[in-house]
Amino acid sequence: MAELILLANPTTIYTRGDGVSLSVEFDSIAELRSWLHLAGLNTPELLIGEHIGTRADGRPYRALNAYPTWHGWEFYAHATEYTDTAGQLDPSTAERLAALAVA
Repeated sequence: MAELILLANPTTIYTRGDGVSLSVEFDSIAELRSWLHLAGLNTPELLIGEHIGTRADGRPYRALNAYPTWHGWEFYAHATEYTDTAGQLDPSTAERLAALAVA
């Protein structure tokens, strides 16, 4: 079990109340997918779901949930990424920032 957990870079891991399952939170969908692959948990039977939505504060997001099992343990793995991005910098601002960086 330790090796399986160490393959991940989760932000949170905790034992759920039933005593046979763990919740695992990741910072990004890519980290969650990588962990599933490296741990050999990404099988055809893997229950996985993706969701796109908007939080109450108006921020759009993507979420991935995966529910692998390993030696009788159930995992509730989750990752959320916010998809709103700041606009592009105008060329004048980008040039001034580049000048500051090399100064």
